[in-house]
Amino acid sequence: MNIKKDSIDELNAVLTIRIEKPDYEERVDNILKDYRKKARFDGFRPGKVPQGLVNKLYRKPILAEEINKVLAESLSKYLVDEKLNILGEPLPNADKPVNIDWDSDSEFEFAFDIGLAPELDIVVSEKDKIPYYIIAVDKDEIAKQVDRMATRFGTYKDTDEITGDELVKAGMVEVDEANNPVENGVVVDEGSISLEFVSDDKIKKQFKKLKAGDQLVIDVKKAFTNETDLAALLKVDKEKLKDISNHFQLTLKSVSKFEKAAVDQELFDKVYGKDAVKSQEEFEQKITDELKAAYDRNGDYKFRMDAKDFYIGKFKGDLPSAFLKRWLLHSNEGKVTAEQIDKDFEHFLTDLKWQLVKGKITRDNSLKIEEEALLDHVKEAIRQQFIQYYGIGEVPADMLEKYAKESLDREDERNRYIESMNEQNVYDFIKKTVKLDNKDITLEKFNKLFDK
Repeated sequence: MNIKKDSIDELNAVLTIRIEKPDYEERVDNILKDYRKKARFDGFRPGKVPQGLVNKLYRKPILAEEINKVLAESLSKYLVDEKLNILGEPLPNADKPVNIDWDSDSEFEFAFDIGLAPELDIVVSEKDKIPYYIIAVDKDEIAKQVDRMATRFGTYKDTDEITGDELVKAGMVEVDEANNPVENGVVVDEGSISLEFVSDDKIKKQFKKLKAGDQLVIDVKKAFTNETDLAALLKVDKEKLKDISNHFQLTLKSVSKFEKAAVDQELFDKVYGKDAVKSQEEFEQKITDELKAAYDRNGDYKFRMDAKDFYIGKFKGDLPSAFLKRWLLHSNEGKVTAEQIDKDFEHFLTDLKWQLVKGKITRDNSLKIEEEALLDHVKEAIRQQFIQYYGIGEVPADMLEKYAKESLDREDERNRYIESMNEQNVYDFIKKTVKLDNKDITLEKFNKLFDK
C-alpha cells in the first residue's frame, strides 16, 4: 500500500493511492475458498467444486468489491493518521481517470481530490465585546398576558338575543329563489356560525335582535367567502359548492356569547394547578417570572446571532470554493444544479465557517458532552416544546425523563441533540468568557432589531 499526498495549494491536494497484490490477495483468496465450500453445481458434490471453476465465475466481482473495501479503509486510516482536516469528502480526480482490466491488472492506482480546512487563529477572549440585550417586563405586557389567559379559559354562555359577534347554532336548509326547500338539497341539522367571521356586514346585521327559534334566509356564499369554511359549515366537499344554491333558510337553535374567564381563584387553579397561586398578586408575579424567562431566552437568541456574526467576522482564511462546489454537486447528484449551488453558495460558506469556528472552540477548550448533561438538555428541549405547542409549563419530571430517553434511543435524534448541545456549549463558553455589553431595552425596540 502506498499513499502519496501532492499539495496544489494550502487548501487543495491530490491523494494518490496505489494498491498492490499483498494488500488484497489473501482477502480475495479466503473469500473464494469459502465460496467453494458452499457452492453447489450440478455434477459436483458440495465442497468438491474445482477451485478454478469458482475463480472463473466469482473472482472478478469479489476482487472489485475487496479493492473498494481496501481503498475505503486505507483512505480513512490515512486521513486520521495524518490528521488532515478535510472538507466534504474526497472526490475522484478528473485528470487521472481509473481504467482497470480486472483480468490482468494486479496493481491499482486511484487519485482523489481533497479540500482542506484552513488553519484558524480565532480565540475566544475576555477582550472580545458582544452586546447582550436585557428586555424589561412592563405592566402592559403583564396585563396582556393576564388577558390572554382569561381568554384561553373563557367559555360560551347562552344569551337571549344577538347583539354583536355571538355564536349561533342553527338548522340550515338549502332553498330556491322563492325560499322553498330544494329537492334533495343540503340540510344541516346544526351548523355553528360565529358572526365574527361573517364576511358581509349587511348579512351580519340581519342577525341583530334575533333569538332562538327565529328564522331568516341568507346568501351563504356572500356570508362566507372562504370556500373551505363554507364547505365545513355545510358539511360538503368544496368541489360541490358550485352546484349548491346561494340561499339557505336558518332556524336559530341557540345563541351564545363568549365570555372571558374571571381573574379569580378558579382561573389561577386552571392555569397553574390547585392552590399553586392564591392571589392576583401571586398570579401576576408568576406571569412576570414566565415573561422574564421568555425574554431571557429571546435575549440569549439575539446574543447567539451576534456572537456567531462576531466570530465569523474574524474568519480571515479562504476556503476551497471550487472543490466545495464540485462536492456539493456530486453529493446531491440529480437533486440540485450548478446554478442552484452558485445561488446559495455564500449562505453555505457562512454556515461552513461557523462549523469550523465551533469545532476550533470545542477542541481548544475541551468542551465535552457528558451523558447526564445530554439527558438534561433533551428534557429541557421537550419541556420547551410543551410550552410552545400546548401551553403547558408544568410537565411531570417522570414524563420528561421517559420522552427524553426514548428520543436518545433513536440514533438520528440523538445525533441531532448532540449537535444542538455542542452548539449550546460553545455559546455558553463564549457568554461566560467575553465581555457582555449589557443593554436594557423594551420588548418593542428589541423586536425592531430583527427588522434590519
